Amino acid sequence: MVNLLPLEANEKISAVLPIKDFAPGSYVFAATRLGTVKKTALEDYSHIRANGIIAVELRSDDALVDVALTNGTKDLLLFCDGGRPIRFHEDDLRAMGRQATGVIGMRLKDGEKVIALIVANSGDILTVSEFGLGKRTKIEEYPVHGRGGQGVIAQQISQRNGRMVAALYVVPDNEIMLITSAGTLVRTPVSDVS
Repeated sequence: MVNLLPLEANEKISAVLPIKDFAPGSYVFAATRLGTVKKTALEDYSHIRANGIIAVELRSDDALVDVALTNGTKDLLLFCDGGRPIRFHEDDLRAMGRQATGVIGMRLKDGEKVIALIVANSGDILTVSEFGLGKRTKIEEYPVHGRGGQGVIAQQISQRNGRMVAALYVVPDNEIMLITSAGTLVRTPVSDVS
């Protein structure tokens, strides 16, 4: 094992992004738990010190959810645990410097948090609730709105369903593995999810 990054107390790795090169026209898109988003030119990260650099300035009560590599022309989806996603064009926000805080990507209701960031491609989105209920939806069914709204209902939140815990991009020939908090794993074909 190699120590890749010296971490501060109470800090942990929350995203890993594979990079081929730092070509102009590529962007790192970041989303936080409280609905903030930020787009930064990939080349701004080409020179990194051994102890790291600031990628996004976070409030003390916020945390990074995910990052994605984009080309500046994509649609992005943010999903919150309240069962709602918002889809917006990447060009709804300008590229910012590394130390910028970002802007509102999704307005959340009290107690909600962002759980997933997805770059729109052709295919389906699989959403899963905390009590194991899954739903597959064509990505085209998610309407494009402006950044900063509350989104649309993707999955009903109820005592039976629980909160949404995951949203991911899938294609019909994928299989998914669901892992419980007790460590039980179930594998199922995506095509079995209606």
